[in-house]
Amino acid sequence: MHELNFQKEDFSEKERRNIDILEILRRRGPISRPDISKEIGINVVTISNYIDDFIRHNFVHEKELDRSEGGRRPTLLDLNPQGGYVIGVGLNLMNMVGLLVDLKGNIITKTQIARPRASVNEIAECLLELIREILRRSKEYAADIKGIGVGMAGLINKEDGSIHWPQKMDHYYTYASVDLSLRELIEREFNLPTLIENDATSACFGEHWFNMDSDVKDIIYMFSGVGCGIMINGQIYRGAKGYAGEVSIYNYKEQDLFSCSSGNPCFIKRWEMDLGIVGQAKEMLAKDKEAAERFFKLTSSNIDNVDLKSVFIALRSKNEIAISTLDSAAKRLGIKIASLVNMLNPQIVVIGGGLEDAGEDFLNKVTLSVKDWSFREVTEDLKIVYSQLRENAVALGAAGLVMQRVFAQME
Repeated sequence: MHELNFQKEDFSEKERRNIDILEILRRRGPISRPDISKEIGINVVTISNYIDDFIRHNFVHEKELDRSEGGRRPTLLDLNPQGGYVIGVGLNLMNMVGLLVDLKGNIITKTQIARPRASVNEIAECLLELIREILRRSKEYAADIKGIGVGMAGLINKEDGSIHWPQKMDHYYTYASVDLSLRELIEREFNLPTLIENDATSACFGEHWFNMDSDVKDIIYMFSGVGCGIMINGQIYRGAKGYAGEVSIYNYKEQDLFSCSSGNPCFIKRWEMDLGIVGQAKEMLAKDKEAAERFFKLTSSNIDNVDLKSVFIALRSKNEIAISTLDSAAKRLGIKIASLVNMLNPQIVVIGGGLEDAGEDFLNKVTLSVKDWSFREVTEDLKIVYSQLRENAVALGAAGLVMQRVFAQME
């Protein structure tokens, strides 16, 4: 296995310059050496030295000649999509997605399974099986796969990649240290350098890298109402140890006393990953037998197996319980986003992780709630949108982070 350190965050000057050149090639290629030089503000001889390294590694190729107003026509450079491949795996609200992508982010192979409702050890085994399946379906690319990126729930320590996983005991939550080292487990089995990142942080990076203009630099990515990814001035913000982005406060000793009238649970209290939508729907279904019959007929479900997907199916048929449940969830989520918007003043808030399937009415109600609860000044130019990468956001973001480090640490 090539000794790349995917977990490190502090890039050297050379590594940072590699990333800057990668960004220009990714967003503006095909492009000439002189134009890269002007963009970065470094002389063309130095740029050529970096580019020569990229070409030597087959990451960049020279393309057709640009038109010239006289003299020698400059050679155009572009990323070589076949220069390498990366595996990205992401855990969403309803599923787990595995991707093989090329250096331009094109998806070569995709596989997915329903999200395991189980312990972290069982989720880890599903994750390993997903990677095995991608490799089984990608034998012709195996020699050129550069690494694996994984976007996971929980608190991910950026220094050692250890995971603190949220576990529910009775009706209380605790963050437990995971006994297994997921990164070591993956690297040992697949002999590929591996990066472990928080799911919301991965999705935030992916949305910016693959879907947004370079002038968008301040972003919040809401992964349900439990966590968010944060980008400040074009850089992912992880905090001192990598735990930034948890948007709730929690004290199990006082959980039963901590509530408020503006929604149950309170908007700053820890709630379920699905915003409490399923729990609220079940409460309403239990209270109204006729409404429950209509809901179960629409969704082919029963009180024991109602899930987020069935609520969304009912919503599309204008079911009253689904509408009421999503309306109150939109208000709660909007209030929580408003507190972050007031604090961080982003250009854009992206809502994803599976909530995109709630539809435009839900997004509009979240937006109204954010505007009702935020300072007017911070929402004047604020955009609130669904993830454009949808269920692929976490996996693509994890893959993008690996690509960035492969380029940064190229020797």
